[in-house]
Amino acid sequence: MLTTIQKWGNSQAIRLPKAILDSLLLQESDQVYIVAEDDSIVIRKSSRRRRAKKSIDERLEAFYQKPINEIFADESLYAPAEYDWGKPMGKEVW
Repeated sequence: MLTTIQKWGNSQAIRLPKAILDSLLLQESDQVYIVAEDDSIVIRKSSRRRRAKKSIDERLEAFYQKPINEIFADESLYAPAEYDWGKPMGKEVW
């Protein structure tokens, strides 16, 4: 596949086609190694694995060290309340 080195700010860049990224299971922000070997540039996938994204429930459970149902049952941690924000200032409908 033929491509061109292009200016990117004060550096140069090569765009990698989506088909190549998909075939290597690479995504935006993945880390890669760039190595100069003889007269070639080699880009290698990093062996570091991406951490799985946690849901908000998993993050709350990790922070409070409690199951999610206990977090919302504990009034000291979560107490839903109504607040008086004052009179409408614009054309809000209350």
